[in-house]
Amino acid sequence: MLFNSIEFALFLPLVFIAYWFIAPKNLKVQNIIILLSSYIFYGWWDWRFLILIIFSSAIDYSIGLKLSKTTNQRNRKLLLYTSIFANLGVLGFFKYYNFFLESFSDAFTLFGQSLETTRLDIILPVGISFYTFQTLSYTIDVYRNKMKPTKDLVSFFAFVNFFPQLVAGPIERAVNLLPQFQKKRTFNYSLAIDGLRQILWGGYSKR
Repeated sequence: MLFNSIEFALFLPLVFIAYWFIAPKNLKVQNIIILLSSYIFYGWWDWRFLILIIFSSAIDYSIGLKLSKTTNQRNRKLLLYTSIFANLGVLGFFKYYNFFLESFSDAFTLFGQSLETTRLDIILPVGISFYTFQTLSYTIDVYRNKMKPTKDLVSFFAFVNFFPQLVAGPIERAVNLLPQFQKKRTFNYSLAIDGLRQILWGGYSKR
């Protein structure tokens, strides 16, 4: 689903109405609406890649909780490295598997050897770099004691999957964005109008 598509033009008002008028005073329900809307937005392209973003979110949510339960520096580093390896491993596989495979095969060709390799038809998931580094920022901030790990699963998943910046960035540090999902939000008419004006201006300027 593209931001300048007809689908998004129908999707956004529905999310806006559900968010502000169905659950105006319930923070938990608001975050659930954001999370479900983000999954619909991302899964519209290919629902199978929701597995990756759920995996990345679950890994760092769990590691954040485990970091809060130990002061042993060795264990904390092990948890941090686990997060980095898991997230960058998935990212590296989808972005660079075929590149390294072909480079490895070409290296043998230079020495007169032929190496049979199997190239995979890998589709690069949209926004994988953005959400990978965003969820990693949470683990790193918790590890460095710049923020306390959250026990609110919904708000954390909403932070990682937040659809307005899920596929195009910018990458937001957890210490800056996550707290915004954990405090009460009230409707502001002037801000809503200003946001609508910017959306219309941005959509018009791209055409």
